[in-house]
Order: sequence, then structure tokens, then C-alpha cells
Amino acid sequence: MLLMPAIDIQHGRVVRLQRGDFAQATVFGDDPLAWAREWRRQGAPALHVVDLDGAREGRLVNLDLVAAIAQESGVPVQFGGGVRSRTALAEVAALPLTWVIVGTSAVTNADLLDEALAQLGERLVVGVDCEDGMVTTHGWQQRSQVSAQRFVGWLAEKGVRRIVYTDVARDGMLIGPDLEGVRDLLQASDVEIVLSGGIATLDDVRRIKTVAADLAGAIVGRALYEGAFTLAEALAILGGGYAAGE
Repeated sequence: MLLMPAIDIQHGRVVRLQRGDFAQATVFGDDPLAWAREWRRQGAPALHVVDLDGAREGRLVNLDLVAAIAQESGVPVQFGGGVRSRTALAEVAALPLTWVIVGTSAVTNADLLDEALAQLGERLVVGVDCEDGMVTTHGWQQRSQVSAQRFVGWLAEKGVRRIVYTDVARDGMLIGPDLEGVRDLLQASDVEIVLSGGIATLDDVRRIKTVAADLAGAIVGRALYEGAFTLAEALAILGGGYAAGE
């Protein structure tokens, strides 16, 4: 299971939102690339990078920063935010990104999802962002009428092999992850799942390993930035990661 520190970019800064609310942003630094290097130094096996401006505006906004992180961080990078057009797909496909997340367009544009599968193949990850079990879109600003289980089943039929599952109500709130929801998805499908949202303590990390050991990965943001635990402590529980300072 990969533990991925999150680097969320808004106006060129590293921030964390609460429940996807763009007005509730806490700034943790002015240099996303410096944070990428720091997480690598601390042993991160991979990074999760989000262009929040892109997610909100529906286009790639901070692509230069994302490209720099992908080229210089030294670890696999998973990226999402604003990949909603063929042009955007072509731009991100050309970068050395290990995984590319498509969110809203996978719900609203099946043709674009087909194009993403064709261009990205196994690099494609679909963001399944949910509130009360229903998929949300447009940077978590709109709620669809599609359930998470139904959506993931449809994605599997289309050929998608990996998703990021986020409970919007828990993201950035430090109230614990939605293990029940992700466990249901693991039981219902063989799609690889990365869990995001709510991880607050080392006990949460232990629960993830116990309850949802089949996860492909877990994303941690605010808890790391605020020092609730260290990356090394979490990696010691889950295993994996690079040696600090390597």
C-alpha cells in the first residue's frame, strides 16, 4: 500500500481545504516544489498532486508547477485537477506523470473517458469523489445522481483499473477515513482503490491496514502538514517508502 503525501496547489501555494470548500483554505507554503522535495527526503514512496484552481475552473492552471514536480521530485506522481478536455489529456499525457486523475469528465463525458483510456491506458485513474454515497463533480461543487458503487462498477466495465475514492465530507477535517464505504467498494469490484480524506491519527493508519489492507494506496494531507504524526511513523505501520535522505 502506497502512502502518498498530498500537495494541493491553489494560486501557486500549497494549501489544504476543508470539505472541498475553496473559501476554507489553510496555506502551508509558497513553494510546492520545495514540499515535493521535502516529502521525498522524508521517504515518500509517491506523491499526490492536485491543481485546485484547475479543478475549479475546468482547465489546467498550474501545469508548469506540476511538470516541475513530476520531473524533479524523484518519486512517482499522481496528478489531478482540470483534466476535462482532449487538449488537457494530451498535455498531461506528455508529462512524466505515473498516474493521471480524471474526475468530472468521467461522469459527464463518456467519450472523453474513452479517449483518456486510449491515451493513458493504465496511467489513468478516475476520481470517485462522494458525498453521502453519491458522486460529486466540478471540483466537488455539484452532486450527481450516481452512487459510488454503481459508478465504480461502470468504470470497471469500461476498462478503468484504478480509482481514488474521496469522501468529501471528511476531506481536510481530520475526523477519520470512510473505511466502511471503501470496504464496500473493495468487495464489490476488483478495481484498485486509493483512499483519500479524513486520515487524522496513526490509529487511522492502523485501521486502514487492518480493515482495508487490499487498498492500493492512501493519501494523507493535513495530518502530515500539522504534525499529527510523521511520514516515517505512518510508513513504519504500512511498510514501503524510500529511505529518508536518499
